Amino acid sequence: MIKTFGLTHVALAVRDVERASAFYQRILGAVEVYRHDTFAQLQTPGARDVIVLERDVKRAGTRGGIAHFGFRLQRPKDIDAAVRAVKKAGGRVREHGEFVPGEPYLFAIDPDGYEFEIWYELPTPVDPRPRRASRHTARRARA
Repeated sequence: MIKTFGLTHVALAVRDVERASAFYQRILGAVEVYRHDTFAQLQTPGARDVIVLERDVKRAGTRGGIAHFGFRLQRPKDIDAAVRAVKKAGGRVREHGEFVPGEPYLFAIDPDGYEFEIWYELPTPVDPRPRRASRHTARRARA
């Protein structure tokens, strides 16, 4: 078995890289970390994930067997803000509810037609433990 950081990126074929980048920046606070003529890479704050947006007009919005991709909320109360953010950014909320009490979700469609999910999941036994500040970090913070 190899050790990884888990699923780290999804690459989406999009019609307009600029528009797609702005959409995920508005909803998730994603930050564009690399830009090229035909693609951009974004990351969401506090995570190791990467969203790659590749200009490919013919394939944009096609699923190729992928049903949807998801973003896990840090706090369940943020689901209503997520609904508003999706709509304000030009996306369409397809479904909104709770899987079980305490686990709110939404499924939405982005401007290229991709379905994505934003949800809160109650902690699981395999979730990473929160990082504690090292002594070195704590000393720098006091300085």
